[in-house]
Amino acid sequence: MQEIKIENNIETRIDSYLAEYLDESRSKIAKMLKENYILVNNSSVKASYLLRENDVVTVKEYEDAPMKAEAEDMDLDIVYEDDDVIVVNKANGIVVHPAVGNESGTLVNGLLHHASELSSVNGEFRPGIVHRIDADTTGLLMVAKNDKAHAILAEQLSKKEITRIYYALVWGRIEHDTGTIDAPIGRDSKDRKKMAVTAINSKPAITHFKVLERYKNATLIECKLETGRTHQIRVHMNYINHPIVNDPVYGRRKIINDTGQCLHAKTLGFIHPTTGEYMEFDSELPKCFTEIQELFKSE
Repeated sequence: MQEIKIENNIETRIDSYLAEYLDESRSKIAKMLKENYILVNNSSVKASYLLRENDVVTVKEYEDAPMKAEAEDMDLDIVYEDDDVIVVNKANGIVVHPAVGNESGTLVNGLLHHASELSSVNGEFRPGIVHRIDADTTGLLMVAKNDKAHAILAEQLSKKEITRIYYALVWGRIEHDTGTIDAPIGRDSKDRKKMAVTAINSKPAITHFKVLERYKNATLIECKLETGRTHQIRVHMNYINHPIVNDPVYGRRKIINDTGQCLHAKTLGFIHPTTGEYMEFDSELPKCFTEIQELFKSE
């Protein structure tokens, strides 16, 4: 058991405070609060409780229930597949791999049902996963079916040899035709679940963009990643005051509908791990993206 005394009247949500203090996810903290593994002044509180001076937080020892990634029959959009690689076009709202509080319905669950073998490099809950995209981002992902292919693809990724081109619909008119955002990204000091442009505990991040179409209140752009930081395009576009339309975290503007953010991993290219041949795949913008795009076109 751990006891934490709050020295100042910080008025910070307990889930945010403990997520950073204990280096745990907010979802796990919320679960511990709900099950009374965390008490404030010997009483149960909600995740939204604001900590005050002299509060005593008691954290009881907690063990996560064993979690196993199970195969599930899902309707996957497989763009390409051979003995080494799968290229899948991920739909909106699909989380890539299982995690605490989100154990089923992920892309990994579907892949385990679809393929007899996936690489084991990233462990039981991320089989085959070489790189990820956000749940609300649609588009192309490469998946390794064996450890050798995984190692080769991961090396290409680290050497920036993978082609990754995204289409994004952002708020506001971008008047210049091209641009490069070179700004380091790290954890947001005020919210561990978010990333931010910061000089503190950050890593270099570079995004190149090109304007494809301009509308009255939005711009369609093509983004090419030079680095692959968490939420990179979302953070960078918000940083230059052109957040992704419908981004629930960094958007800063109204959500048009609930079909997801307008960010799509459109093009993916890599050198095949066995043949050595360069392969490139392209995908159409999904309906959830184009329907919102049409709204801006009609303004």
